[in-house]
Amino acid sequence: MMFRLLGPLAMTDATGTPVPAVGGPKVRALLARLLLDAGRTVPVERLVDGLYGDEPPAGAQGALQAQVSRLRRALPPGVTVEFTPAGYRLAVEDVDVLRFEALAREGARAGAAGDPGRAAGLLREALGLWRGPALADVRDAPFAAGQAARLDALRLDAVEEWAAAELTVGGDPMLLVRELEWAIREQPLRERLQGLQMRALSAAGRQAEALAAYEEVRAALAEELGADPSPELSAVHLELLRGTEVPRTFPPLPAPLTDFVGRERERERLAALVAAARLVTLVGPGGAGKTRLALEVGGGLPGEVRFVDLGAVSASAEVAEAFATALGVRDAARLETALAGRPVVLIVDNCEHVVAETAVLVRRLLAACPALRVLTTSREALGITGESLLPLGALESAAAEELFVRRGAAVRPGFTGHARVAELCAGLDGLPLAVELAAARLRTLTVEELADGLGERFELLSRGDRTAPERHRTLRAVVEWSWSLLEPGERELAARLSVFRGGATAEAVARVCGAGAGPLASLVEKSLVEVRDDGRYRMLETIRAYAAERLPAGDPAFAAHHAYYRGLAEAADPELRGPAQLEWLARLDAEDANLRAALRRGTPEDGLRLVAALSPYWWLRGLRGRVAAPVAELLDRVEPSAELGEEYALCVLAAGLREGEHVDRARGFLAGGTAPLRQPYTAFLWSTSVGPLEGLRLADDPWSRSLGLVGRAHLTSSEALFTEALAGFRALGERWGTATALEGLAGLSADPLPLLAEALALFEELGVAEDVVDLLHRRAAVHEAAGDRAAATADRARATKTARRAGLSA
Repeated sequence: MMFRLLGPLAMTDATGTPVPAVGGPKVRALLARLLLDAGRTVPVERLVDGLYGDEPPAGAQGALQAQVSRLRRALPPGVTVEFTPAGYRLAVEDVDVLRFEALAREGARAGAAGDPGRAAGLLREALGLWRGPALADVRDAPFAAGQAARLDALRLDAVEEWAAAELTVGGDPMLLVRELEWAIREQPLRERLQGLQMRALSAAGRQAEALAAYEEVRAALAEELGADPSPELSAVHLELLRGTEVPRTFPPLPAPLTDFVGRERERERLAALVAAARLVTLVGPGGAGKTRLALEVGGGLPGEVRFVDLGAVSASAEVAEAFATALGVRDAARLETALAGRPVVLIVDNCEHVVAETAVLVRRLLAACPALRVLTTSREALGITGESLLPLGALESAAAEELFVRRGAAVRPGFTGHARVAELCAGLDGLPLAVELAAARLRTLTVEELADGLGERFELLSRGDRTAPERHRTLRAVVEWSWSLLEPGERELAARLSVFRGGATAEAVARVCGAGAGPLASLVEKSLVEVRDDGRYRMLETIRAYAAERLPAGDPAFAAHHAYYRGLAEAADPELRGPAQLEWLARLDAEDANLRAALRRGTPEDGLRLVAALSPYWWLRGLRGRVAAPVAELLDRVEPSAELGEEYALCVLAAGLREGEHVDRARGFLAGGTAPLRQPYTAFLWSTSVGPLEGLRLADDPWSRSLGLVGRAHLTSSEALFTEALAGFRALGERWGTATALEGLAGLSADPLPLLAEALALFEELGVAEDVVDLLHRRAAVHEAAGDRAAATADRARATKTARRAGLSA
């Protein structure tokens, strides 16, 4: 069953036989309104406004329900009007309006891609669906005027695209003249239509009529608008006067189908670059929105802007032909002649698979045509001297969330957001295409299902725009396109880079992947890897997930990754008790995701050693809750032994265990040991987490001796011992021990506030939230005891704020 709105409302069955029309004017108007959104739910309020206008009568919703009932009775069998809490939905798919829009859109894309033959066929089919004015017999309905005007405008656009394509492929010029006449009667001041008509008349040998048509439109523009003909129409007239070939007429830029979200800074930066430089390249991974940003900026540029889409180009020899098609030049050898002295901006899209050929051609054109400027989009720079680059990566968080909500509302009316949208967008790297693909799935999935399913992102986001280029229809296709452009060695390195989490330094890449700077730089140039401001190399999570699928389970990169990060943790351990404490904490912070990933690699015994080396870091940073689960998994895999008894005990503590079989076994290992503890933090962490344990032999190093003094000072309330411990920690330049000794001294001092202030500053410098909160509450009590209620209130408020930010109990 086809429903037809491009003319009087009508229905035809599968054989094309008309089906009797339904109902009276209101029922027909309701049917037309639902058909415009066929297959989608239309909110009740929108239907009421569409049928009754801005001031609906009392009881309009009841009247709507009555009309729906009448429509249901009048519809043919199998055609239903569904009701949901969100509104009404007409469960049909074959509507001439929807078919026309899809055909016209695909035809325009084919024309822009340099395939005029296909464009002409698609557009001819689209225009053949029209039987008269759109919504002809329901135009009295309030919604109809705006919708009819929109469809009429789309029809004129399609006529222009069709005529341009027919002229390019040598279609019948007299047929074009006849077909364009009615359109010109509708829009006599539409200059592109007039230019196409002039070209058709000239092609039919009616030169005088073509020139006369120009004079008529020139006079009409002057009389009605006080304007001169556009440069494009004037150029057609000039060529007619010269009797030479009339350049093909093409729309300057593809029209966007959706609104533009975010990228304010990038838009301003790109506009400035295009104004200042002759060659600018937007580089970034697939799905970053390079094409859309280029079109957004290009649409606002003064003068002539042309769009060259290389996405459909499959051979290097076709690059120049794509340029010629976009510029309306029949012979690619005449590109320099066509552009000489012509202030044109060329937007050249999708260069990455023919980047070398494009670079040669662009360089040649820029050298020969001083007025030419070029804006290219590519996953790899052209590499031409004078090229200005603008890298394009993830959307900012707020923009990504806004994009998801807007696109989600288009498929699920009424959708305004969800608490997990931010998490979902972050998991998709803020890539616009990935966010849009996820939003499109809201028709069938919830935000929770999408967020929980990111581990299977390629299967989850496997449905996209059917009319989009193949490489942009699914998330997997986006990455596969980039992957296919890599050399074998680059693919091997990219696969091995997937072992890293949260990025890596160049040194780590070299040690783990066995790669030098050259291959890594190549992946950066091809937008598979990005370099952050801190010099770290990182893959977007989507690219990393794809690369990980291509890394064999036994690849040596896994073991090398564990070995490298265990070595880093072991090197950091002693440094965390000295003057370089902050520097090494920051370094471990940067590698936190890699360190946690390393826990699941290597042998269980290697894992115990890694946990032991990281325990001080986790303690100082308050990260034990985050690592408890993977450490508990490690405990289940390990066979405990006295040789690694201390490491086993630290693993038990990191897993958050305070009693049970593991704790008893660890206590036995510690109590039965005869050698000094290898890890200075072991005794302290065990006593603060589980309880004191007699017989432990502490390591004989300055830090351990100072910590032992703090313990004895607490037991004896000895100011002298605290002072001695403080001197030892100060000599080491170690902040946590210094702050701990200061805190102990404050408890015995008649003037504790200066000591507490210094300790608080050190804890804040370290970022130890738990100690900061405890110390603020303690200082608040001191202030209160001294009668300074304002200072006490301020400290407690600050403690609450710090705890909330760190996710602690205040």
